[in-house]
Amino acid sequence: MKRRIGILTSGGDCPGLNAAIRGVARAAYELFDAEIIGIRNGYGGLIEGEYQEMSKKQFSGILTLGGTILGTSRQPFRNMRVIDERGVDKVAAMKKTYKDLKLDCLVTLGGNGTHKTANLLSEEGLNVIGLPKTIDNDIYGTDFTFGFHTAVDIATDVIDRIHTTATSHGRCMVIEIMGNKAGWLTLYAGLAGGADVILLPEVPYDIEKVAEAVEARAKSKKAFSIIAVAEGAMSEEEAKMKKKEREAYRATLPYDCISKRIAAQLSEMVGVEARHVVPGHIQRGGSPSAYDRVLSTQFGVHAAELIRDEIYGVTVALDGNEIIHNKLKDIAGVPKPVPKDDHVLVTARNMGICMGD
Repeated sequence: MKRRIGILTSGGDCPGLNAAIRGVARAAYELFDAEIIGIRNGYGGLIEGEYQEMSKKQFSGILTLGGTILGTSRQPFRNMRVIDERGVDKVAAMKKTYKDLKLDCLVTLGGNGTHKTANLLSEEGLNVIGLPKTIDNDIYGTDFTFGFHTAVDIATDVIDRIHTTATSHGRCMVIEIMGNKAGWLTLYAGLAGGADVILLPEVPYDIEKVAEAVEARAKSKKAFSIIAVAEGAMSEEEAKMKKKEREAYRATLPYDCISKRIAAQLSEMVGVEARHVVPGHIQRGGSPSAYDRVLSTQFGVHAAELIRDEIYGVTVALDGNEIIHNKLKDIAGVPKPVPKDDHVLVTARNMGICMGD
């Protein structure tokens, strides 16, 4: 029996998307008679009917390729049921494209917003399977998302390189790692890179405690300090504010990012020479690591197996060493912050790494 499979990548790009696409396609061709339709630029392409019929050769040579061959875009979930200025009903348009293409299922590769829309489409009667990608590792129900380990490698390499500069000049270097709501990337990269202070969104910091840690290193004849801070980290005072209050407060400050602010505070409080570094989108680019190539492939192959068995309304996940799947309705929109008893966080604390609290 022939199955027509639509595939799209949505949200921010990350390493491993093409490897996952390849995994779906190659397993589908192997397991059953498959036709694969590539939806261009995420849910935007599904809304506008932008697609291409894919051939087998298009999935060759993409295992190591960063980004996504299908293109991607951000379509905020909160706007999915809002009629746009052109009068387009986005949900109705996506359902129409699905039916016009005579798809048997839709495979969506993306993060939290992507999964919420995937669940919406599943509830609307479409056959949907999700694949969890994000460098933030903040999708509920899976130990790891693909893209995360590559970003950890890149962020760790940044910290390693900054380490040599910090040592040579005797500086305090504040490195801002991606992660607005979840600190997984900063935690893992900070530990791997030998950071002296790690600041996460989940652990509001006291700048006095951070200053004490930096000062203690200076007094012990360690002339430099490395601080890894998540872009979404906040002080204890800010953590007590509502989101809009916090945004309004930050708008009054003369700093455009958290790392610049902390560097300035430490320079004033401790008298150290402090600099901030923002590697930014470097962390989400380039070729996937070996780990992510394997994980992406496993996720993609499992998606093809689910299509073969006609199991829909689910997303693929990693549980220990096992590839499993969870119901979309159980994980869509559920946050996955770093818990206070996380074993990596506990490891950092037990090594004497300052967490700012």
